[in-house]
Amino acid sequence: MDLLFKEINGMDAPTLNGIETCQSGVVYQPLKQTGASDMKITTLGIDLAKNVFQIHGVDEFGKVLVKKQLKRDQLAAYLVNLPPCLIGMEACGGAHHWARKLMGFGHTVRLMAPQFVKPYVKTNKNDAADAEAICEAVARPNMRFVPIKDVGQQSVLSLHRVRQGFVGARTAQANQIRGLLAEFGVIVPQGIAHLYTRVPELIEDASNEMTGPFRLLIQRLLDHLKELDKQVDALEAQIVQWHKHSQASLKLAAVPGIGPITASALVASLGDAKNFENGRQVSAWLGLVPKQHSSGGKDKLLKISKRGDTYLRTLLIHGARSVLYREQSKADSCSWVKGVATRRHHNIAAVALANKNARIAWALLTREKGFDAKHVSLRVAA
Repeated sequence: MDLLFKEINGMDAPTLNGIETCQSGVVYQPLKQTGASDMKITTLGIDLAKNVFQIHGVDEFGKVLVKKQLKRDQLAAYLVNLPPCLIGMEACGGAHHWARKLMGFGHTVRLMAPQFVKPYVKTNKNDAADAEAICEAVARPNMRFVPIKDVGQQSVLSLHRVRQGFVGARTAQANQIRGLLAEFGVIVPQGIAHLYTRVPELIEDASNEMTGPFRLLIQRLLDHLKELDKQVDALEAQIVQWHKHSQASLKLAAVPGIGPITASALVASLGDAKNFENGRQVSAWLGLVPKQHSSGGKDKLLKISKRGDTYLRTLLIHGARSVLYREQSKADSCSWVKGVATRRHHNIAAVALANKNARIAWALLTREKGFDAKHVSLRVAA
């Protein structure tokens, strides 16, 4: 066969490393073996979990190159040897930690809200389908991403979250004391301050129907309430101390309706405010803009969306309520928010002011200037 092949074309017979011929005379070329080093993953989706992580990687043409499951201790070792690529993850527990770690490996990391990833899940929900959806969503040019927080921002936000939990527990404890006393015909006005002043007197009053064991129980609940109050004050003092050492937070605290608690929460949550294109994106991110249900060219605006961070939105609205209360008590005040409260409901005026304060916060964090209450935006005619 080799001799016949040489006589026909005048060439040497092919070797094992080149084109081979079988006994039937059919010429074929073996496939080239490719290893992991030849793969060029450009986009990687990671479905985070507690112990098991699912990854889904594609190349620049969208071809699936890797689809596997890794343990927690295997993920970092696998990604540190991977060439730099775009990595997408859902913004969930531990996402910011992994984002900082993978960025240290040279990767570009993007976090996304889970509700934005859900539409890309094709059929049933499982880890592999979620990782594939994350890989698809992170490559979309119009996708919205969550700002990645550093360790300092997460630390101060942890103070806020724990303080919020203690405040909720304190409110629940106060309501429990008030409800138990009502069962014995004793009514205490709303407000924790009334519990501190009235309950000790009620415990000592022998004319009511409360029994001895019940009086001891109310005293124990009151002591617990005082302990919760101390915890709230201690955490608030730590937040204020952080606020005093942050120039950005001090700048925001100059805005009416934004105090140290709100200012520190805004600075820690927003991170780099330049990630937002304008102030309206910040207010929409906080859920302070109306929902829209428009069709056929007819615009229909509903109530505020209430999306995003509920804690931040609550702080801004409560601060706006305090400003509105002070403005309404002034007879000579002619501020715009008082005019809105006169024409509409005071809740609408409070939300409008909270929306404005969110926009002002973005402007202050992205520019070098401080807050000026008399600032007027000058529009240059084209």
